[in-house]
Amino acid sequence: MFFQTIYDKTLAQASYLIGCQKTGESIVIDPKRDVDTYLDVAKQNGLRITHVTETHIHADFLSGARELAALTGATLYLSDEGGPDWAYAFAHEGLRHNDVIRVGNLTLKVLHTPGHTPESISFLLTDHPATDAPVMIFTGDFVFVGDIGRPDLLEKAAGMTGTQDAGARQMYQSVQQFSQLPEYVQVWPGHGAGSACGKALGAVPSTTVGYEKIRNWAFQYDEDPEGFVEYLLTDQPEPPTYFARMKTLNKVDRPLLTQVPTQKKLSPAEVREGLQNGMKLIDTRNKTAFAQGFVPGSLNIQGNNAFATWMGWLMSYDEPFMLVADDAQIEDLTRKLMRIGLDKVYGYTDTVSDLGMELAGADVIDIETFKTYLNRADVQVVDLRGASEYKQGHVEGAENVFVGTLERNLDKISRDKPVVIYCQGGDRATIAYSLLVRHGFTNVRNYSGSMNEWVREGNPVVTGELAAV
Repeated sequence: MFFQTIYDKTLAQASYLIGCQKTGESIVIDPKRDVDTYLDVAKQNGLRITHVTETHIHADFLSGARELAALTGATLYLSDEGGPDWAYAFAHEGLRHNDVIRVGNLTLKVLHTPGHTPESISFLLTDHPATDAPVMIFTGDFVFVGDIGRPDLLEKAAGMTGTQDAGARQMYQSVQQFSQLPEYVQVWPGHGAGSACGKALGAVPSTTVGYEKIRNWAFQYDEDPEGFVEYLLTDQPEPPTYFARMKTLNKVDRPLLTQVPTQKKLSPAEVREGLQNGMKLIDTRNKTAFAQGFVPGSLNIQGNNAFATWMGWLMSYDEPFMLVADDAQIEDLTRKLMRIGLDKVYGYTDTVSDLGMELAGADVIDIETFKTYLNRADVQVVDLRGASEYKQGHVEGAENVFVGTLERNLDKISRDKPVVIYCQGGDRATIAYSLLVRHGFTNVRNYSGSMNEWVREGNPVVTGELAAV
């Protein structure tokens, strides 16, 4: 048996290529959209991609299952569980509980494991030349290392009222089913630490059924379904706004993108014209470089592992945009964008200094200056982190306005007082600073050291929800 994990650090998303080396057949589970990765791995290992599948209708990335099937001629296998509201709207081979997919001498048995979504399935793999007992299970967003998938996304991200309680109860039943599997079975989940699809995912890439029964909180509620539901639904992180768009695009027929686009390098005149026409300029440089000189109105979303997530939070899928990025970085950023379906890149520039425009500088303050603004009625201090982070500990007197929803809550930011912002490590504060400047706020200070420095220097924090807005 051939087995390889393809892991996207930017979305903490795992996909898998599994092959029968005797017959040369292989299957890909939960492929990302830039599918050339799988084609290369298969070719290097003498395999043909003959089967493509996924565990559920994804919310956090745009699936490449259809692109991969189109390029290879592979059969596309997708869940037909969950009822008519969860049916894929394009041609596929439907899968039901206990169905079996055969890939050469390998079999993958389908288990319906609803909870995260109604149609979610897992795949129990048996390598028959070695044994007739199952050896691996691919759980998608069902069981993670140390956690389980959240059932509230349909309600919070897609607006489907009443679904989170029903999903949590389905998840309880799915966990009970999972616990009956042999303890030696390896568990390969769809996400790792950093994903917004759970609240406490472990950083280890895989686990076993037995280990999760010992350490995963979800397996400690055998006789307490109500306690399970309450814990599962408490303190889940804010779901990015783009999740609703992914849910739709992954379900319906849509145009396919079978290769990584090449972006146009813009002249200074083209950048200026785009700005004059209201087009957003996303500056992907390091926050320090941005603070030293940026195009007024541009947004600083650094081109690091969180780039796609924050682009998904803040960008409209219907508007073109420009990037500030190095030539060597533009392909990587394009891949990150296409994985969440943000395809309307007008072009990019590798500099802001040669645009013929006056640049602005950010007002970044150190910890001692930050302290001078605290506990003052004439200053607003804003904590930009998520609600659960804020509850765990914040600076006394700080109000909580999450950066992902900041543009919808500008009325909560003072235009009269000095505003001082902070987050956990400074990245989100830089995003927020650029957003506020874009919206005409002129009296903002960025405490870039943020909570990491504040706690490291031994300063006190307040727990609970007081002062949240």
